[in-house]
Amino acid sequence: MTIYFYKVWQPYGCFSNFSLHPIEIQNTYWPTVEHYYQAQKFVGSEDEAIIPLIQAAATPEEAAALGRCSTNRLRLDWELVKTQVMREAVLKKFLTHLEIREVLLVTGNEILVENSPTDYFWGCGMDKSGENHLGKILMSVREEIRQLLSLSIRRLA
Repeated sequence: MTIYFYKVWQPYGCFSNFSLHPIEIQNTYWPTVEHYYQAQKFVGSEDEAIIPLIQAAATPEEAAALGRCSTNRLRLDWELVKTQVMREAVLKKFLTHLEIREVLLVTGNEILVENSPTDYFWGCGMDKSGENHLGKILMSVREEIRQLLSLSIRRLA
């Protein structure tokens, strides 16, 4: 079975980067994974002054809009690092919030797919031919958390 997710109010909405599950990375608080991800586009760039604005955005939608503004210049290595940036944030989110970690683990070995009709990189796109990188990251994070839990159980035994 394949589990599709997209909007935060739908089943499995906690898998969305827009879900209201804050993270802390390198001693910095981010209201959502989306805030963090959008801000990281500008680290070390000429437009890194936008980072605090993204961090302070009232909603993840606002953070996304700021991060997607085409007049801002992205960091030069963005295409090389964006999936690792996303993975770090998603892992942190599920390590931080027990209630959604359980939701992720209960999915077993099901395929997870971001059902975005417009995003063919992070999601599956309208025709389901997209690369689904967010779903792949979630499945990878799910496996890593399983391994971490297995190690801690063995240490306790």
